[in-house]
Amino acid sequence: MLRSTHQDILIEAGCDEAGRGCLAGPVYAAAVVFAKDFQHDILTDSKQLAASQRYTLRNIIEEQALACAVASVSAAEIDRINIHNASYLAMHKALDALKIKAEYILVDGNRFIPYRQTPHCCIVKGDGKYLSIAAASILAKTYRDDYMDGLAGEFPQYGWIHNKGYPTVQHRSAILEHGYTPHHRRTFRVSDPQLKLF
Repeated sequence: MLRSTHQDILIEAGCDEAGRGCLAGPVYAAAVVFAKDFQHDILTDSKQLAASQRYTLRNIIEEQALACAVASVSAAEIDRINIHNASYLAMHKALDALKIKAEYILVDGNRFIPYRQTPHCCIVKGDGKYLSIAAASILAKTYRDDYMDGLAGEFPQYGWIHNKGYPTVQHRSAILEHGYTPHHRRTFRVSDPQLKLF
């Protein structure tokens, strides 16, 4: 069972992102505020769940959270400001969109760019420790997957319906054969020891 809160005084939002390591598509982030006594037996890190479980839990999160929001930053903006800054920007945009403003922020990972004057705490592997971060990971992941599925029909040669823009051998090979789309991150390395650029 994951923890409901890190502290019990301030309104707490959990934040996480999806798509940081992708070669294509936006980075997505979400922020979620639960009631202090919220509990759920199955809710956990999105990476530990099947796709069907993630979508079932997305409905539960959106129905039962006090507030939640999802935001994204485009591939072009990622190239302009780098993926780290873009990930934090997406989190900030999600926090901006919350109908109940966060007074305290829990962030998955070990780094964060402060949001306004709001105190925050970075939690390594927080999506497996706190319900709000786990919920944010599920929202960010499912909404990003939906977006990449929508692009997949327009660019079927890149296999986005399966790889969601992550750097699989198939995806890297397709870039080397067909070139970039407007949705690719030009500053990310395409080649690896098995795939040489000629």
